Amino acid sequence: MFDFKVDRKSNQIDVVREFAAPVSSVWAAWTQEELLDQWWAPKPWKTETSSMDFRNGGTWLYSMVGPEGERHYSRADYQSISPEESFSAIDAFCDEQGNITKEFPGSKWTVKFSGSGDTTTVKIRIRHESLEDLEKIIAMGFKEGFTMALENLDELLLQKKD
Repeated sequence: MFDFKVDRKSNQIDVVREFAAPVSSVWAAWTQEELLDQWWAPKPWKTETSSMDFRNGGTWLYSMVGPEGERHYSRADYQSISPEESFSAIDAFCDEQGNITKEFPGSKWTVKFSGSGDTTTVKIRIRHESLEDLEKIIAMGFKEGFTMALENLDELLLQKKD
């Protein structure tokens, strides 16, 4: 199952995605840098974590590296974490030291996990400050890139089963 909805009245994107893996495996893939680096970026891009401190008040600093070696840095500042249930973070583009840039808009992510046996549903809400910010992210190809990344996660979870 995959559902991607843009709510322009609320300046948010809601994504629901089902994975054929238990919650513990899907949670690990979203919260451990060595796993995130394997799926977060849409191919042929890749993710490289500079630092990750997954705790309330912690930060994940990473870059997406393109096929020509170009880098785009981002950070996620974790606000709340309920292990294997949910987490929220403020996401922003930044420089390699983690200084937030205003070139592209930031957003607040809330990610919720629920499961039954070997199936996990992840519900993601991405809220933007303004409709202009939301439209800018959509124009950048967010839906296509995030869809590809979630497909990468499917592949990673299948590999972990073998």
